[in-house]
Amino acid sequence: MQEAPTTVVGGTGFLGRAIVRELVEAGRSVRIAARRPHLPDWLEAGDRVEAVDCDLRDEPQVAAALAGSGAVINAVSLYVERPRAGLTFEAIHVAGAERLARLAREAGVSRLVHVSGIGVAERSPSAYVRARAAGERAVIDALPKAILLRPAVLFGPDDAFLSALVRLARLPAFPLFGRGSTRLQPVHVDDVARAAVRLSGARPLERRLFELGGPERLTYREIVEQVLAHLACRRHLLPVPFAVWRLVAALLAPLPSPPLTRDQVILMQQDTLVGEDVGTFDDLGIVPRTLHDSLPACLAAG
Repeated sequence: MQEAPTTVVGGTGFLGRAIVRELVEAGRSVRIAARRPHLPDWLEAGDRVEAVDCDLRDEPQVAAALAGSGAVINAVSLYVERPRAGLTFEAIHVAGAERLARLAREAGVSRLVHVSGIGVAERSPSAYVRARAAGERAVIDALPKAILLRPAVLFGPDDAFLSALVRLARLPAFPLFGRGSTRLQPVHVDDVARAAVRLSGARPLERRLFELGGPERLTYREIVEQVLAHLACRRHLLPVPFAVWRLVAALLAPLPSPPLTRDQVILMQQDTLVGEDVGTFDDLGIVPRTLHDSLPACLAAG
């Protein structure tokens, strides 16, 4: 009997691509579901991977993408809204997440892993964070046995996080968010992908909520210092008040893909750390790599 595929919704995104690779390396059959699907160029003969159209706003497309799936991982991410195109946090992270969970239940999917993020809160001043929290609730309402996976800030080769720091390092002085005291637990994208693959497997788990952070709790200033040291780049670290960052984000908002958004500024005002009484890498037998040891590979092109 042919193995039912694991469908990765958002399988062409930063995390989604890593999940697809982990699944293939684990010898599993994979279905990449995305608005603009394509197969990765690293596939080899014998790899069981297919790509299908899937827009979370389109119920028939979602149902077709889930048909025959053994497990589903929702790795869809939307960080900047495009209301004219119908791409809003509500449409993707709430209504879309609910639709996927509901149709997965109706399709008899045995395991759904829903990727969200550490720090979700329904009363957050960030529309993005509020939508992520509402999306989690909608998923659990539709499919109570779904697994919620909340990673900390992701890093890896060609990521958004470290790449932005490298660009800022080209300035005469490096601007910090506030005094750079916000604490983060950056986590390698491949470690989160490995966790998502294990959580989508057949082995039953008692926990339904996992928060995944790297082994180091670092301030933003400490992360910047590590990146600058790796680049052998000496820069004055310039504290910039969050009020100024909010103004900058407002000025950049009209751009099609702004490099900084109001939601990102809000997120940088609060610590993003793994909480208490949640599943972690320890429960999955995964030892996450440190940012320090990962920088050479992540910034090789820099």
